[in-house]
Amino acid sequence: MSTDGERPQRHEEIDAILDRKPGTREVRDEANRYTVVGAADRSTYADWLTSIEDHFVCHRNRMPEIDADSWSVSLTGLDSDISLSMDTIQEEFPTVAVAHTMECAGNGRGQHEPETSSVQWGCEAAGTSMWTGTPLRSVLRAGGIDDAPEEANDRWLTAIGGDSVDEEVFARSIPLSKAIEDSILAYGMNGQPLPKEHGYPVRLIVPGWYGVNNVKWLDELRVMDSMVTEGSLDRPGTHARWQQSDYRLYPSEGEPAAHETIAETGTEAQLRSGAVDHPYTFDAMVMSLIGRPGDEEAIELASANASIEILGVTWSGDDAIDGVEISTDGGDSWADAEVFGPDYAGAWRLFRYGWRPDPGTYTLCSRASDEEGRTQPARISDPEKEEWSEAIESETFPWNEGGYAANAYVPNAIEVTVTTAE
Repeated sequence: MSTDGERPQRHEEIDAILDRKPGTREVRDEANRYTVVGAADRSTYADWLTSIEDHFVCHRNRMPEIDADSWSVSLTGLDSDISLSMDTIQEEFPTVAVAHTMECAGNGRGQHEPETSSVQWGCEAAGTSMWTGTPLRSVLRAGGIDDAPEEANDRWLTAIGGDSVDEEVFARSIPLSKAIEDSILAYGMNGQPLPKEHGYPVRLIVPGWYGVNNVKWLDELRVMDSMVTEGSLDRPGTHARWQQSDYRLYPSEGEPAAHETIAETGTEAQLRSGAVDHPYTFDAMVMSLIGRPGDEEAIELASANASIEILGVTWSGDDAIDGVEISTDGGDSWADAEVFGPDYAGAWRLFRYGWRPDPGTYTLCSRASDEEGRTQPARISDPEKEEWSEAIESETFPWNEGGYAANAYVPNAIEVTVTTAE
């Protein structure tokens, strides 16, 4: 089975998913390589919890046929490898629930000019759910891995998906320390069994980290001294594409250098510091989206000087949000919004701003800052006018070949027209 080129069965999967998820719509993928549906309405970003019906879906390979009774997850790379059935995972370990904002690393790819390849997301590929499952630290302890910090130093955990095909293994590596800290093996979503398109019967959940790290249909967890590299797994096919080639930030066509390990895993920290020449997409960049009012909405005020509530969500991977600002004039001036609601590490928060507009047409923007002092940039750079290094230094988001990790606020602005009742 080839992993490239036209794949007609994509439309079968997408149509079936759309039937189950009425709050989503198909997203353009002209190469027809991915199954993708995204949030159909900006109002998704006015709620803290994203319903299963509204939550985006993205995966490359066809969903595997699943028999949960016979499904198991192998834990390898240990003195003695073990295999865990679903009954064992669910019944013999603690059960926890974690809040996690799942964002596709390609969210915002469609905002790049010139256009990059693959799925042309606007801002549809983000959602927050409560994921139920087994703490990964408990599973690792059962395999003989101590959860002391020094035990995890410089080690990696590679997750392998059951949707892997003979020619290509879907594998992603995360630091063992992150696995021990807060990651889980999830088998539930928003109080329901994990849906098929979200990785049933079990997937890896890495709170605050881009979706690609949250491997679906989990088949194997391998403790390693390095990230997955080509030939590092005792499996047929290629191993390293999804870790070492795709989901890396680089300015033009080419093959980024493979690394066995890196000292800095923060996505934006890698980008801004130059610690890694071609940063890996691990934790999500600082981001915000307005959910209400909606784009191109006509708002009729009941009376002059009536108030409108601008409502949205904000997140920043492993880091806490420090504040959100609102502009009603396309970014020329800003006012502080209130950040409120549930406050979980790895999950977005709500923001609101009371606005008393005069009649007219307005461009609304939001920009967030995190506890590290990082703020959303205004725009994505123009690669024909700005060099990669210049874009970073000028506080624009650097256009990159894969269209990953975009967090500029201008492309996500909305326009509203305000009138008053006669």
